[in-house]
Amino acid sequence: MQDIGNIFDNHVLLVALIACFAAQALKLLVEFIKNRKVSASVLVTTGGMPSAHSALVTALAAGVGQTIGWASPDFALAAIFAVIVMYDAAGVRQAAGKQARILNQVIDEMFHDHPEIAAERLKELLGHTPFQVIAGSALGVTISWLAQAAY
Repeated sequence: MQDIGNIFDNHVLLVALIACFAAQALKLLVEFIKNRKVSASVLVTTGGMPSAHSALVTALAAGVGQTIGWASPDFALAAIFAVIVMYDAAGVRQAAGKQARILNQVIDEMFHDHPEIAAERLKELLGHTPFQVIAGSALGVTISWLAQAAY
């Protein structure tokens, strides 16, 4: 039971999670400004502005750097992990979303007489634009910097 208590004492983890939740909450605000309506679905879907994945991993890497040291192997590991996650969010998943959009268009055109087939659509919003990733990472670093006193 003591191990669970230790998890809640991990300030780096808690700040990273706060950054992730803050990014998700900002998605609500962005959705409201953009479409003039509140859509709670943005809280549980991938993609959108800002990238919660980027906020999480950059806050984590910054927290490791602040607590253990910027020259530590732990920071190097966290930083490389952050770069891989952000590359995947803006690269691989964004490309998969573009492919899904094209496939949905093909299905719509080929099977417009068969609504049961055309009704099954692929998810198109899978990844992030580079700007969404940069905004998420800036949010993560900022939250980690503001929470530096907790370390």
